[in-house]
Amino acid sequence: MKFEDVELVNNEAIHNFELTIDGHRSFIDYQVRGEKVYLIHTEVPEALQGRGVAEALVEKALTYIEGKRQKIVPLCAYVQIFLKKHPEWNRVVA
Repeated sequence: MKFEDVELVNNEAIHNFELTIDGHRSFIDYQVRGEKVYLIHTEVPEALQGRGVAEALVEKALTYIEGKRQKIVPLCAYVQIFLKKHPEWNRVVA
């Protein structure tokens, strides 16, 4: 599942990229420093685990970041695993 119809929300007030699916909020915690976005932690509620939500969340966040011409610093273990599986996204790594 790609969740194409679910919109990524950039909740700048709390530094989270968010997806809400079936009433459950998944997020990536981040910090911005200059042109770099530090992806710190990805969290998906237990009710959504195993459905591809984390992968969709990361892909949507990377697309958003790339659109802003920023680069990422992948501190989050899940984001690091995602990048190993999808090396085409290394183009956005600082």
